[in-house]
Amino acid sequence: MDQQDGPADEQDGPANGQDRLAQRFETCRSHLRAVAYRLLGSLSEADDAVQEAWLRLSRTDADGIENLPGWLHTVVSRLCLDMLRSRSSRREEPLEQQLTHRASAGGEAEARSDPEEAAVMAESVGRALLVVLDTLTPAERIAFVLHDTFAVPFDQIAPVVDRSPATTKKLASRARHKVRGTPSVSPADLARQRRVVEAFLAAARDGDMEGLLAVLAPDVVRRADRAAVPPGIATTAHGAHTVAEQTVVLRRRAEFAEPALVNGAVGVVVAPRGRLLLALTFTVEDEKITQYEVIAASSRLELLDLAVLDT
Repeated sequence: MDQQDGPADEQDGPANGQDRLAQRFETCRSHLRAVAYRLLGSLSEADDAVQEAWLRLSRTDADGIENLPGWLHTVVSRLCLDMLRSRSSRREEPLEQQLTHRASAGGEAEARSDPEEAAVMAESVGRALLVVLDTLTPAERIAFVLHDTFAVPFDQIAPVVDRSPATTKKLASRARHKVRGTPSVSPADLARQRRVVEAFLAAARDGDMEGLLAVLAPDVVRRADRAAVPPGIATTAHGAHTVAEQTVVLRRRAEFAEPALVNGAVGVVVAPRGRLLLALTFTVEDEKITQYEVIAASSRLELLDLAVLDT
């Protein structure tokens, strides 16, 4: 009987070991997913990176890994860096190829991810931050997110980005400067602009006509790229009532909007799932918005200097 039991135990051993490894991996999954999401800004891509980390772990002799969470953290970070580099290389393609790829990738991501969960994740991180992170180089993004968000020491980040610790620290510093931006107005003016723009945004979200009229100058002008307004609505609108009415029509987009620093002043980014769709710039005089512009053309969006407003 013992001789018959022996082979069965040997067969069970590897399976049990793999089960234990899977359990250890699952204890790390939520953290790895949070790291990957902040590094990539895409829930579906984050899940891909975490799943690939598991596949690599399952093919590795885990007994030789002294610090499994640290090993997984490094693997996921490197996978994210590769994905960011691939994304950056596609930006060098002709515009037509970029659009084709984005449409294809976007459709696949839509099918694989939960829209509500993606919205919650974007909200938890901050849409403006996700938009600004997209303007960083892959190495800057890795260094900044791992150090400033997850407190990973530079000597541990350096091998991921293939730099020295000193150079990695400079990458994070440069990224931090880009994320915070440089206001073009005084702190007092910035605070005043922010109060007005946040009141405008709150009223737009609620479809509150009275709230909009309270922050719009009587002779306010709203300009918009053609792609930013529905068919039948003019790209230029004059007067507080007309502008307020048309702002209410677009209230659904306000759900995905967040104040940001746009060209050094307080503006708004509209970023479903953390992907920049529109940007709004404002002129504020005497606590009133005298004009604002809705930018939707990709060629114009790419030229904007975007940063996160200090909380």
